[in-house]
Amino acid sequence: MEKKWWNNSVVYQVYPRSFQDSNDDGIGDLRGIIQRLDYLADLGIDVIWLSPIYQSPNDDNGYDISDYEAISSEFGTMADVEELIKQSGERGIKILMDLVVNHTSDEHIWFKEASKSRENPYRDYYIWRDPLENGEVPNDLTSVFSGSAWELDDQTNQYYLHLYSKKQPDLNWENPKVREEIYEMMNFWLEKGIGGFRMDIIDTIGKIPDKLITTNGPKLHDYIQEMNRATFGQYDVLTVGETWGATPEIAKLYSDPIRQELSMVFQFEHIGLDQLPGKPKWDTKKLDFIELKAVFSKWQTELGNKGWNSLFWNNHDIPRIVSNWGDDSPEYRIVSAKMFATFLHLLKGTPYIFQGEEIGLINTPVTSIEEIDDIETVNFYNERVSENYSNDAIFSSINKKGRDNLRRPMQWDSTENAGFTKGKPWLALNPNYSSINVLQDQQSKNSIFTYYKKLIQLRKENELVVYGEYKELVPEDKQLYAYERSYNGETWLIVLNFYKKETVYKDSQQRTASIVISNYPDSSDNLSDLKLRPFESIVFKLNERYQK
Repeated sequence: MEKKWWNNSVVYQVYPRSFQDSNDDGIGDLRGIIQRLDYLADLGIDVIWLSPIYQSPNDDNGYDISDYEAISSEFGTMADVEELIKQSGERGIKILMDLVVNHTSDEHIWFKEASKSRENPYRDYYIWRDPLENGEVPNDLTSVFSGSAWELDDQTNQYYLHLYSKKQPDLNWENPKVREEIYEMMNFWLEKGIGGFRMDIIDTIGKIPDKLITTNGPKLHDYIQEMNRATFGQYDVLTVGETWGATPEIAKLYSDPIRQELSMVFQFEHIGLDQLPGKPKWDTKKLDFIELKAVFSKWQTELGNKGWNSLFWNNHDIPRIVSNWGDDSPEYRIVSAKMFATFLHLLKGTPYIFQGEEIGLINTPVTSIEEIDDIETVNFYNERVSENYSNDAIFSSINKKGRDNLRRPMQWDSTENAGFTKGKPWLALNPNYSSINVLQDQQSKNSIFTYYKKLIQLRKENELVVYGEYKELVPEDKQLYAYERSYNGETWLIVLNFYKKETVYKDSQQRTASIVISNYPDSSDNLSDLKLRPFESIVFKLNERYQK
């Protein structure tokens, strides 16, 4: 396998609206990110993935783009972006732009033109269908944000497709003019020196709505290969696709270097394991830990050298892991957060950190619809109210799965508004910022931040972490996750207690080892009878006589 720079990189996702406000209007911005670059360099990350900063009416917080080559004024200017790229580069950090090309905003000039008449030159940039004879929607496709995926345009008496908000009309990728426009836009950004693209719901661009096919359409990979040839294939950049429906076999189609498509994909099989089968994400069940381990092991082994893993717990859509599957109580938050970090960062693949994860930020419970900003959550609330769900049931789901959990402002210090802004924050902070913040973590040798720095450094200094083979141990254990990583005759053993209850790991081969890193200061190295405390995680280097 050819080694690439992004194999041993660590990516840090910045949600610009919530990272750092430089002008005290309550909204994070590009100058704020520039102010915090030294912090990110100190953490050790190599890539910043920017959630969308383009011009947008913000129906879906920037994922509804009205101009791909203009910057939203609330974030700054194009000059600010260029300065961010330059200053990041001086610190060895690349910028990953968020590419949202399944849909645009309905305020994009293409859609404004397209909706003027059926004969408009831009009409075929989007997907239109006539009403059925009774005036009903063309078919049963539903929006991810609830309701029908079809919206009637009264002026032309046709429905347009929107897999998300009705203000996010889907582009027609079958139209070569659409593809050409998108490739020109991508090259506009590549020429500015960005480090690549994160591709929003890229597996939907090959949809065939008349056949109810929304993901993995038959032309999907033709489009991506064409995109590669026309744009980023000419650059040494990272490309990662958001692919909710991917299996390992599908992921190989995207990321096998021979196919010349993407560097890697995000797959979400592990994220949906606490979801009731066939139900929306809001309807949850208890996580099956055996199943979780099986999913991670499958992705670690089945990709082989014909694909590359993206490793993540959180992003702008997926709430805080330490709250949902760990323990965010004051007693266990720190060790729990460190355990999840160990779990992930010692696996094969490129790790992604969502802002605040490195200091153990937690979910923020709400009790009123007035506290909610996210369109998806608002739509869910209204839908469940109309279906007579109890308030308690609705907010139980929101507090576990709502996207505002991730999007609250970054907690920098214990001053007013956590050092994020001197104005009124666009979204309320978690009240715990006086006790959980960056400054406090930076000043503690035993902090989550310090632990993340060590994990990132291990990846930089040990090719075993990046390229080593993976072998799961004790797959049927209901509390322990143990696996080995082996490379060039060296083997590391990673043992993690996923729960609060104490447990024991007994090495079947009675090997000896030295500790590389652990989330308790006094972890034992007795592999023959290893007692693990709540959420304890230990990484061992096996002694030479046991190396493979």
